[in-house]
Amino acid sequence: MKLPWKLPGKDRMSDLLRQYRYVLIVAAAGLALLLWPAGDGPGEQSPEPAGGLTGAEEDFSVEALEEKLARALSQVEGAGEVSVILTVEQGMERVLASDRTAEQGGDTTSLEEQTVIISTGAGEEAVLITQRYPTFQGALVVCPGGDDPAVQLVLTRAMAALTGLGTDRITVCKGS
Repeated sequence: MKLPWKLPGKDRMSDLLRQYRYVLIVAAAGLALLLWPAGDGPGEQSPEPAGGLTGAEEDFSVEALEEKLARALSQVEGAGEVSVILTVEQGMERVLASDRTAEQGGDTTSLEEQTVIISTGAGEEAVLITQRYPTFQGALVVCPGGDDPAVQLVLTRAMAALTGLGTDRITVCKGS
């Protein structure tokens, strides 16, 4: 009596390859994607706006984010047309590097502060030390399906994931 797990080496390998062929294909495709070059090699540079900021960072606005969230949440089944209102605890803040010079002449002291500017291939730009994005205080989501508990749960979880707010700071209401 021969047991199936005690097949000779060649037959066992062909059976295993046949049985797990889809797993092996997916693993090979994943490995190929991991090894694929990203495109930002040493000779290539992606263009950056002045100040080293990307377009999303430069043009951040709460209103645009509200519209984007509303479009995304409107795709939730049962929600309908969604309106989003975000309240901001603290606005966006950019801290630029500065050079301070103090001059003392007689009884007076003058303090002069200048923003540090560096020359790049694209021109001149201010040196950005840090950038703090707005901190959200709360969110209101209004939609026709807002009275359905399942829709409320999905919308609340989505808003929490996208804004970093706790679920206790998100309200979902039924609208017309």
